[in-house]
Amino acid sequence: MLHDGWLVLDLETTVEKRDNKWDNSPKNPNNKIVSAHYGWLGETSVEDVQNDFYYHKELTTPDDPKKLQGYLDKAKGLIFHNSKFDAFWLLEAGFRIPDHIYCTMISEYILGKGRNTEVVKDEDGKDQVVRREISLKATAQRHDVTRKKSELVDELFKSGTGFEAMPIEVVREYAEADVVSCGEIYLSQQEMFNTDSNKPLLNIVRLMNEMTWFLLEIESNGCKIDMDVLNQVESDFRTEKAELEKALNQIVSEVMGDTVINLNSGQDMTKVVYSRQVLDREKHRSTWNIGVNSKGKPLMPPRMNRSQFNRSVRATTQKVYRTIAMCCQLCSGHGTIQKYKKNGDPWKIRSKCSLCEGRGAIYVPQSKVAGLKLNPTVPSDASINGFKTDKLTIGRLIDQAREKDNLTAIEFLTKIKRLNAINTYLDSFISGIQTWTRPSGLLHSTFNQCVTATGRLSSTNPNFQNLPKGNKFEVRRAVVSRFPGGKIGEMDFSGLEFRVAGMLSRDQQIIDDVLNGKDVHKQTASIILQKTEEEVTKDERSQAKAFTFQPLYGGGSNGKASHIKAYFDSYFNIYEGLSRWHKSLGDEVINRGYIQTPSGRQFAFPGAKRLGSGRVTNHTQVVNFPCQSFATADIVPLSCIRALKRFRDDGLKSKLILTVHDSIVVDIHPDEVDAVGSALEWAMSGVDEELKDRFNYQSVLPLDIEYSVGSNWMNLEELSVALDT
Repeated sequence: MLHDGWLVLDLETTVEKRDNKWDNSPKNPNNKIVSAHYGWLGETSVEDVQNDFYYHKELTTPDDPKKLQGYLDKAKGLIFHNSKFDAFWLLEAGFRIPDHIYCTMISEYILGKGRNTEVVKDEDGKDQVVRREISLKATAQRHDVTRKKSELVDELFKSGTGFEAMPIEVVREYAEADVVSCGEIYLSQQEMFNTDSNKPLLNIVRLMNEMTWFLLEIESNGCKIDMDVLNQVESDFRTEKAELEKALNQIVSEVMGDTVINLNSGQDMTKVVYSRQVLDREKHRSTWNIGVNSKGKPLMPPRMNRSQFNRSVRATTQKVYRTIAMCCQLCSGHGTIQKYKKNGDPWKIRSKCSLCEGRGAIYVPQSKVAGLKLNPTVPSDASINGFKTDKLTIGRLIDQAREKDNLTAIEFLTKIKRLNAINTYLDSFISGIQTWTRPSGLLHSTFNQCVTATGRLSSTNPNFQNLPKGNKFEVRRAVVSRFPGGKIGEMDFSGLEFRVAGMLSRDQQIIDDVLNGKDVHKQTASIILQKTEEEVTKDERSQAKAFTFQPLYGGGSNGKASHIKAYFDSYFNIYEGLSRWHKSLGDEVINRGYIQTPSGRQFAFPGAKRLGSGRVTNHTQVVNFPCQSFATADIVPLSCIRALKRFRDDGLKSKLILTVHDSIVVDIHPDEVDAVGSALEWAMSGVDEELKDRFNYQSVLPLDIEYSVGSNWMNLEELSVALDT
């Protein structure tokens, strides 16, 4: 990239705290641009930094924004650190900006090659593993360029003072250093990209900087929220939650006797599910290798054969028994005891009863073992509180309960799984949407490109990227059109992960299955349930989806039920080419320390070793990252970039509002249902051409897409679309 004519820019803004979260969005009508700081990029640094103040308590007359606009009109491109933030503010404030933007934060993220830690020297010159940060401050330190002067500013922020109230000279000095630092980081990064090993990364730099424009579009457009519908969904969830808690507590009473159980306690859930409790926490921790190493990574579970595992379970935990509650005789059931001073006067505060520990009752163990009597199966099941009861583990435990025909356990675990989901829906989605929907009725979620290891998007306020798939999630009903008579449309890639696995591995069986329209989910259900594909029901096929792609991403059968193991054992016999590709990825990591995908994106695994099993360390990430990144960090963004271009070329009134998982969501003007379908089909089905043009990559499989339209984001009906060339 040529340096001449590129403007380095940094904005300082006000920020408002809402529900203990900082809101620095330009969509908040209370937020304002405090100042703009900018200068031309030179050969070694930034030249002649300008400082314009628009909103500050010391100002009597704000600077004229036309001055900045003059610089923007002359600029060939803009360089920022966290470009989406500053560009969003400029656009919302009415500034015109160049088409080309470059983000030094994105580049630093790409240069990290999927790593979240790095080795640095401490004060004694010794290597220390620390979290790899990509903030401007951390990036400047890594590249050894001009540092931002943040000490006083940090202190003022901690005291609750924003940029608009800090002394202007403090803001000026701080922001000028930011601009100089950002420009010098850019120059340093260009030197790094010029090395042979890093040159392929420039394709990804270009892709992600272009994707920023799509994210600016959807964040600005926002989603229209029907708050009445959302409130009704919340009410329904809370009613269901109360019913689930009542049913679960009834089951707990049946299997535990009078023992008091908190469903949110890991210790108590171990008692209920596994019928065991930890004897000594430190012994339990050391036996099962629970904790983190010097690098902050979880310790590896110990290797044990079945008999060693069973002995360790018995050595660190004991069975729990049903109890009967009896009134504490010492405190007469009050839980507290009245004590008296030497002069005979009673103390104002009653003391907790030492015999019943304030409970008012003594719980007497009976002879019958309590709980659901399920078993941990592998060392990784151990947790500090006993044994795991997280979402993935519960899924395996349900399979175990089915094998044992333990109907009570199946009911309890199914209900606790649903309760956990509802709690997430209420806390993450309902509450998040209610908090961040603006008075306009629009929700402007924030999308992040530089968070996940694989390059796929994440989002906050709320996290739409964790939204459950499918058309049965009630929260989706609240996303409606802003246009009278408008619709919500969604076009998504069908079976993208499976197709990408076929593309990258060149597995002939996957290629044949895709081209012949084979229903791989039915195949999964058939193997798991040991029945013919013709006998598989619609519900059984749907349930099998959870397992179809696990082997693609390095999932294993360890600790799973026998019928699930059968599927995993059969998978690589069917897809032998995929197995060979997974092995080649391991060889690639051992030989050069990193993996490179067809787009040029790289994932580094420094210090990778070959294990006795033949696999390499970090096997799951080694086989997962290329497939997931090529699908969701390359193919999906390419389709988004193309969609934005087509919408603008066609002058559509409809609004691009979201990309979630492998789809693009649109708020459709009532006159443009067909036009939107045509534009999205052009954008998404044409990605294979884009892969060839950008990365010289020839796909061996077509991308399949589905278009659905409805009155809201949940109630969608599939439509066919004709490609408008």
